[in-house]
Amino acid sequence: MGLSDRLHLPSFGGATEWLNSEPLGPAELRDRVVLVNFWTLTCINWLRTEPYVRAWSQAYRDDGLIVIGVHTPEFSFEHEVDRIRPAVAARGIDYPVAVDNDYGVWTAFDNHYWPALYFVDRDGVIRDHHFGEGRYEQSERVIQQLLGIERDLVDVEGFGPEAEADWDHLRTPETYLGYGRGANFASPDGAALDEPRNYRLPESLRLNHWALTGQWTIGSERAVLDQAGGSIAYRFHARDGHLVLSPGAHEPIPFRVLLDGEPPGLSHGTDTDENGDGLLREGRLYQLVREHDAVRDRTLEITFDAPGTEAYALTFG
Repeated sequence: MGLSDRLHLPSFGGATEWLNSEPLGPAELRDRVVLVNFWTLTCINWLRTEPYVRAWSQAYRDDGLIVIGVHTPEFSFEHEVDRIRPAVAARGIDYPVAVDNDYGVWTAFDNHYWPALYFVDRDGVIRDHHFGEGRYEQSERVIQQLLGIERDLVDVEGFGPEAEADWDHLRTPETYLGYGRGANFASPDGAALDEPRNYRLPESLRLNHWALTGQWTIGSERAVLDQAGGSIAYRFHARDGHLVLSPGAHEPIPFRVLLDGEPPGLSHGTDTDENGDGLLREGRLYQLVREHDAVRDRTLEITFDAPGTEAYALTFG
């Protein structure tokens, strides 16, 4: 059943837990304008929309708006509530969050995207929706129309991974490292599925291709480092480079980033320093690079000092 066939706000009864709130239902939402925001903590597209959703929640709550975040996990480690709570704190999210580990709310909305916004009027009718980034001015005007107010739009600026992508120079797509959705793997002899293999770099990397060095096990969802000193290399063209990582059950894992074989210097990301040093502490998206100079083809290489690293996806901006 599509959205056009089911216009009323579905139930949140499928949520497995709530953060920042007791469970919310029709009684608690009566006569409120509701903005439902589907997200998952590692999604770069959600991270870049979150400053707007956060600002709208703060600017319009006294006018009758309630924002409800629905955290529906993409990767297996995102099911752990102890991974979601730090993401809520780190992003300053103070609105209610429904933990949707069983995809019950996702299914009730017939949703298919991260991020996804659903705009609900005071009668509980879904009046608008938007999937993905962008359309911020129109979305805020929809909120104002549903609230019956009109005023200047809020000022929003994202920082770190929340900053808007450099769309004019973005030439590299999201790339998954598990074989279930992976593409453009360039290590000689290809990938061994679900078993350890020693990998090496090709003589050269083509744009938007990646390779491994050292012993890794490539699974459906992720690549797991089996021995210390293994690396991931990627030839990309973008201002920002990110990697979704988790240490699993291991202690924090030091790593180092090189750009074209050199420390990144002023082009380091928020999770690395000028020498390229970083520390994998918890499962999330890590910003490795923010290009300081002109965006061009670069080779990103990340080396991990200990086994146990779980690498899921590279994203760019």
